[in-house]
This record gives sequence, structure tokens and C-alpha cells, in this order.
Amino acid sequence: MRGTTVRRTVVSVAVSVMLAGVTACTSSGDPAAPASPAPRSSTPASSGPPALTGPSADALHAVERATGRAGSARVESTTVMGSELSLEATGALGWHDGLTGTLMITYTGGTTAETMRRLGTTAMEARYLADAYYARMGDEFAARVGGRHWIKYVYADLEDLGGGAGAGFADQMRNTTPHQAVKQLLTAKDVRKVGEEKTRGRRATHWSGTVGGPTAQTVDIWVDDRNLLVKKVERGRTKTGELTQTAYYSDYGVEVSAERPPAADTADFKELLAAQDR
Repeated sequence: MRGTTVRRTVVSVAVSVMLAGVTACTSSGDPAAPASPAPRSSTPASSGPPALTGPSADALHAVERATGRAGSARVESTTVMGSELSLEATGALGWHDGLTGTLMITYTGGTTAETMRRLGTTAMEARYLADAYYARMGDEFAARVGGRHWIKYVYADLEDLGGGAGAGFADQMRNTTPHQAVKQLLTAKDVRKVGEEKTRGRRATHWSGTVGGPTAQTVDIWVDDRNLLVKKVERGRTKTGELTQTAYYSDYGVEVSAERPPAADTADFKELLAAQDR
């Protein structure tokens, strides 16, 4: 019984770490919610909300292009996901060829933080590579998985998880970039230019709108005079309560690196799941 309990605890922590890895980058949607099969219909599927047009669309497309071309930036973010999770993240991310980079993630509250503390971990290093996401755990967790400190999440493996939940995680990790928030706003029917404001002492243009998804969310962005996103705030709801994420972006074009951890010090998430059933 004790062995089964330990395995379930390890997997529970590994799932929580996967959730943290997604929300540290983006709070868009609800990655913890399994995807539902699309209903069958005899009518053609909707192509989605109408595209924004006019001067606002032109301005936001310019932001999307400039931020996308920059390719990388330093990131500071805080995320609160109801009673489940709150965290802070700092580091640098690149998006020229999929998501790459490194973040330091600190758990600051919620049930996930309590679970992590029981295993002696209050912070972790997260590395994002083109094919997988890696999270470094503490010594107490490593002692339960053969001395290995890193958990590896291969995106292709996540897509094969039951219920479609893994595919949601994988897609959000791979598609996370600052200009995704701009793409979201371009689908909002109520997008508006709020005005000129200062963000960390720098003048920026504030845009706001409500976007769809599993639940409606408000997305606010602040853009500098180079059409680069410097701040983003997302607000919405999850199954565990209010969701809020605030992110700051700076040093666009910064060099980004993320080394693959040593294989001997790495536990594969898929293998951890399989071990739970033994």
C-alpha cells in the first residue's frame, strides 16, 4: 500500500508541475480541462469569430508582427488560478522555432504549492525545448524516483493522454508567445484602445477586449512606441475560481538558451504514469 501511495503522490506532483509549466507562460483558456469531442453536425463548422477590421485591427496587426519578429524576450509573470495555484516566474523565452527558454518558477500559494512543499520543493527550474518541457525538482522528490531530479514531458506523448487533456497542455506550451495575446484581441468584438498610460515608467498604449474560449476572459495589453508588447493582463475563471495573470516583457531579442538535462538525471512523465498503475 505504501508503494502505491508514493507512486500516486509522485504522479500527482508531476501533473501539478505540468500545470505550473503551462500557467507560468500563459493563462489562456483552462489547460486542466479535458477536451470534449466535437459534436457532429450536418451544417458546415463555423470559422470562428469575425476578424477585427479597421484602424484598431491595423494597429494590433502591427504589434503582432513586431512582437513576433523580435523572437525572444525576458519575462516576469505572476499567476493566480483560483484555490489551485499561484506562482511567480522569471526568465527568458524565445519563439522563432517553437517555444524555447528557461524560467524559474516559485510557488506562492494554492493546493499545488502545499503538495510541493510536502516534497520539500517551493521552486523549480523549467526548460522549454522544441520537443519537450523539463522541470527540475528537489532532492526529496528525486529520492522517490531513483535519484532523478528532472521530469521530462514530451509534447507528442502528452497528446496521447486520455481525455484530450494532455493535448491541451502540449498545445499551450508550444504556442505560448507574447503576440498570442494580440492574436486573441484580434478576435474580440469589443476590443478598444483605452489610452496612453505609463508601465514601469515607460509610456505605452493600453488595449483591452473580451475573448472567448472555455470561458470568456478579458485581455489587456500595453504596447510601446516600437509596437512591442510590454505588459499583459488576463482575467477569467477556472473550475477552482478566479484566474489572473500579469506578465511583463523586456529586452526583446535577448539571447535564449535551454540545455537538455542529463538523461541519467531525468524521469519521463509517461513512465511515471505507467508506474502508477503497477
